[in-house]
Amino acid sequence: MRIENSFVPAEGVGEGRERSLWEAGILTWEEFDPARAPLGPKTGERVESFVAEALERLDDGDARYFGERFPAGETWRFYENFREEAVFFDIETTGLDSGREDVTTVSFTRDGDTTTLIRGEDLTDERLREQFRDAPLVVSFNGKQFDVPFLEDNFEISIDAPHLDLMYPCRRIDLTGGLKSIEKAVGIDRDRPDLSGRDAVRLWYRYARDGDDDALDTLVSYNRDDTENLRNLADVVARRLHEDSLGSVAGESPGIPDPLA
Repeated sequence: MRIENSFVPAEGVGEGRERSLWEAGILTWEEFDPARAPLGPKTGERVESFVAEALERLDDGDARYFGERFPAGETWRFYENFREEAVFFDIETTGLDSGREDVTTVSFTRDGDTTTLIRGEDLTDERLREQFRDAPLVVSFNGKQFDVPFLEDNFEISIDAPHLDLMYPCRRIDLTGGLKSIEKAVGIDRDRPDLSGRDAVRLWYRYARDGDDDALDTLVSYNRDDTENLRNLADVVARRLHEDSLGSVAGESPGIPDPLA
């Protein structure tokens, strides 16, 4: 599913009407023809107006425009368009209270490359802004409730790019629980032994208080695994949601690799 397959941002079009457009053979914005569309005249005019502006915005790569127009639960539709430029991120902290606890490491994966920022070394406002700058899409797991507020409370940054928090689309395909349990459920393996959030806190203090560099290496590896596996999970989720929506009508496969194949 790509952004240009989507008609739900247009006024008066919900998932039912969008599906009727697909069933009429109107699968993309460029194929939209009010004369063929199973819509009333007013709704047809609204869709035509939306399509004209949306095509220009997509040519400009204006992801924030679509972030404002799409229903919050449909951000997953951005993924195929912006997969290579998306920023996958995950944080580790010393606790759950952003007013009292600290961020220890933050890992980012973009276009196959992973960077980890470490407290006391290079985890600064500017380095964080640099990682998020120009991102058309940010991807996390439970980041809307935890990672983003924690970062914005502790650093001088504002993360305003469209945000695909995988916890919510996972629930739509009956994948519940934490990131590790969902990875196991879909067949995503980890090379290293599994750790928990509590283990991450202990590892940080072993490094910060005792100077244990091996503990820091383990913590960084754990954080990087979380971030890199987000891309595999996003691939799985986007494929399954595509199959349940446009794919079930048009029989098309998404242009997203299957990480489990």
